[in-house]
Amino acid sequence: MDDLLQEFIAETRETLEAISGEIVAWEAAPADSGRLDAIFRFVHTVKGSCGFLDLPRLARLSHAAEDVLAAVRDGKRTPDTALVNAVLGIVDRIGEIVEAIDSGSPLDDSGEDLLIAALAPDAQPRAQAPATPHGRAASRSVRLNVDLLDHMMSGMSEMVLARNELARRLRDCDVDPKVEAALERLSLTVADMRDTVTRTRMQKVDALFSALPRMVRDTSAELGKSVDLVIEGADVELDREMIELMRDPLVHIIRNSIDHGIEGPAERRALGKPVSGRLVVSARQSGNQILIEVADDGKGIDVARIVVKAAEKGLHSITELAAMSEAAKLDLIFAAGLSSRDAVTAISGRGVGMDVVRANIEQIGGRVVLTNEPGRGLRIVIHVPLTLSILSTIIVGVGTQRFALPRQAIEEIVMVRGDAVRIDTIGDAAAVTVRGRRMPLVSLGKLFALNDDAPPTLVIVSTREGDYALGVDTVLDTEELVVKPASPAVMATGVYAGKTLPDNGLPMLLLDASGIAAVAGLRFTPVVAADTAAEEAVVPGVPALLFDDLDGQRRAIALAVIDRVEPVPTHAIRWTAGAMRLSIGDAIIPLYAVGDLGDRSEVAVLRLTDGDSEMAYAIADAIEIVTLPAEIAPARGNGPIAGVVLIAGEQIELVDPHALFAGEPVTIASPPVCLLQVDGSGWMETFLKPALEASGYRCVTALADGETAAIALAMEDAPLRETLAPVVTLRRFRAKDGDDDGSIYRYDRPALIAAIAARRAV
Repeated sequence: MDDLLQEFIAETRETLEAISGEIVAWEAAPADSGRLDAIFRFVHTVKGSCGFLDLPRLARLSHAAEDVLAAVRDGKRTPDTALVNAVLGIVDRIGEIVEAIDSGSPLDDSGEDLLIAALAPDAQPRAQAPATPHGRAASRSVRLNVDLLDHMMSGMSEMVLARNELARRLRDCDVDPKVEAALERLSLTVADMRDTVTRTRMQKVDALFSALPRMVRDTSAELGKSVDLVIEGADVELDREMIELMRDPLVHIIRNSIDHGIEGPAERRALGKPVSGRLVVSARQSGNQILIEVADDGKGIDVARIVVKAAEKGLHSITELAAMSEAAKLDLIFAAGLSSRDAVTAISGRGVGMDVVRANIEQIGGRVVLTNEPGRGLRIVIHVPLTLSILSTIIVGVGTQRFALPRQAIEEIVMVRGDAVRIDTIGDAAAVTVRGRRMPLVSLGKLFALNDDAPPTLVIVSTREGDYALGVDTVLDTEELVVKPASPAVMATGVYAGKTLPDNGLPMLLLDASGIAAVAGLRFTPVVAADTAAEEAVVPGVPALLFDDLDGQRRAIALAVIDRVEPVPTHAIRWTAGAMRLSIGDAIIPLYAVGDLGDRSEVAVLRLTDGDSEMAYAIADAIEIVTLPAEIAPARGNGPIAGVVLIAGEQIELVDPHALFAGEPVTIASPPVCLLQVDGSGWMETFLKPALEASGYRCVTALADGETAAIALAMEDAPLRETLAPVVTLRRFRAKDGDDDGSIYRYDRPALIAAIAARRAV
């Protein structure tokens, strides 16, 4: 909010310096609609900003001036001297308040009512008081034209290229050490200036997100829906010009998400979803790109309906549509003139939206990726490429072509030679083994159809999804380059992040490591390298968590049984009712511990579950996830240790989850409901309820809507309420009242539990 307020103050100051002259000129020429429009826009902008920034005094003044100026624009008022004086008074007061806000000094509101009253048609003329200069706080900021910033960036880029050329020429000859030292100082200065100039164009993406809450509120209210908006990553910085270009596409996407995606309250309630839909808008940096993501928990895209609409519109034939992949069918949402709505509304149905979104984003070198989950929602990710940014790159060659790769995406560069680096063919795919580590191989020459030769050099590339080897012919140089967006057709291939112009003057493309992996169809799964001569089918190992136990021993337990690992305070652990138990939230669960908790104030616990029951296992520290070997040396005797396995040359005890759950009371996830027909004495709630719940029942004294009881209990001397459940009657005295008495003595616990089980089985 501070950044937005400072921007508002700077913009208002700049406009105020020119607006007073405009008002005077407008008084001399009342028919000049251009000046009137400029003055109206100023007060209108101030009014809108005040509502968002919570500045009620400024909002009140600007609103009054806006109403008067609107009347002049409509021909209802004449801009005479009295009206101009009144408007000038309002403008001067706006300037005083803005300076007071910036300096933090108090400013009373005396006279503001008179200023507003002077705008009335029947107001008495009042002399225009000269504007009183208000102390302006010292400012460390200045507003610059974007064209000037572009010129600065271009000049900085040329300086970087000139530095690169000078360094290359000096490397080719004997250089005086003093010249080398001077070049080094120049390089450091250029790098620092480059970062400074780059930051001048950057702005927090919060400037793009700030208007979303109001828009979401208004749109959802218009559609009769309830939507909760979550904004993440507002501190991510993006080029100012990119922020402006992203506004319209983002508005289209969010309105579509609310209108097409998120269901109405009644439909969500019927589907078992929360009544309020959830819309998450986030921004993050991923390598060379900024990713802006919009995700909702609505119904997703009905691909079948989109296909039908495409056929009705004649965009494709039935045969073409039937032959399309699911991804291609989903991509039809971007077709111009296509809408999934049958009726046109104020928000949608005209077939204008997603095609405009993609066109606008591709125009700035970006791309849109859809992830559709029918019934669960839609995620739209906008990939925005780097613009006017200088990157440290590695130049690689394939055939006669040269390409740039960002250095931060490169893990290492290796030559294909010896036993340490080996290329294998598995089916129709190529893989490379580097020092025992196997990963997929993408030959850049084959991918771009430049050559079919086996690549002699491998660039190990790291992406968010995984690592792979990129095969190239040569590695030429390292260079800092200015990257700009390429044409939409080039960016649409998905393998490029932009273009650059090195010092030799020949254009060069910047490769997108993640895009190449996607186009090559890589699926990243861990593969253990093995000698192909001895390769054979093996059963996948069981993943397990390796941990240090409280007694100092290192143990492992199957990962499938672990629900989560979390720290808990030791004061929540107590030895009660003959067992160690953990209080967590509103529940009490059994806890197993090997060793003493000591003086720990907090201990890590494994939350274990078999799907129905839950318990905890206290540990000292979680180490890592490992794969259990096939060979397990069984343990002798009974206990929670199943055996011993060998992991990284160390004998590790394997914990037996079956033994843990067999030795502990079972907490049933969905226990049967027992209806207690209480008689007002409190005995059932105090004595009977704990005993039954310890035996696996959930006791209630009244059923919720739609809830049914498995069994009902009532005292023999209390009135019996009507119920559909079988009833067990309790008597207060040990002796029966005759042979036909079917009641149970209320303290005969075994007989009571048996009677309940028998009645439920009938």
